Amino acid sequence: MFSLESKVALVTGGARGIGRAIARGLAKAGAAVMITDIDSGPLAEAHGEIAGLTRRSAHIAGDITDPSFPSHLVERTIQDLGGLDIIVNNAGYTWDNVIQKTTDEQFQAMLDIHVVAPFRILRAASGFIREAAKREAAEGRRVYRKVVNITSISATDGSPGQAGYSAGKSAVIGLTRTLAKEWGRYSVNVNAVGFGLIETRLIQPLTNDATIGIKGREIRVGVQPGVIEKMVSTSPLGRAGTPEDAAGPVLFFCSPLSDFVTGEVLMCTGGMRF
Repeated sequence: MFSLESKVALVTGGARGIGRAIARGLAKAGAAVMITDIDSGPLAEAHGEIAGLTRRSAHIAGDITDPSFPSHLVERTIQDLGGLDIIVNNAGYTWDNVIQKTTDEQFQAMLDIHVVAPFRILRAASGFIREAAKREAAEGRRVYRKVVNITSISATDGSPGQAGYSAGKSAVIGLTRTLAKEWGRYSVNVNAVGFGLIETRLIQPLTNDATIGIKGREIRVGVQPGVIEKMVSTSPLGRAGTPEDAAGPVLFFCSPLSDFVTGEVLMCTGGMRF
């Protein structure tokens, strides 16, 4: 239905799950794709898949919460792939606890990954985007660029045990709507997609072995099986979403189909409400 043949896309958290599905969809539509992730092994594997789907692709392993990495990532994307038209701020994880047991480190980590890092990436990209838009306008052309920030039903509805995660994902909505107003003059559509229960490693059955490594810490991830069953039962569609289900709305916002849509939050939850 649409082609992204001339576009260059950057996807964070592209090694697994939703990010990988998004990158795969962008590549299939013809975009050149840069993916980044903190886990170099799965990232290289994902890049091998994506490279077989598109004319140009690249990958850089790194920690997007490192203050110096976002600008390096943006510079490398422009340098290696020749531009920057689509930014998908997807990287994230959960580090849950009730508020009385949530440390400053936990709370700040959730803000850093979910809103500070996307802010830094967008700030780093702003110079290229502004100059490209001015040049195109002088040539009598309007070229639409896309930003898609990932939020969550935890931001809109709240979620017990997720004060930090919910706060970070709520801040993403404010960042999205502000940037939509700032960058409209440059023909940039800035939108957000909020997810409910999506089948990734973050909602696997909770065990002591289910962890992700972040800055030397092993953080437990997963959900009690009974909680998953209860959440699925509240969904009108009666199931959790797949990474491909999650990628669909993101790809819409990356495409020409959304050229007159900006500052919006599209919830991809299967109708589930907390």
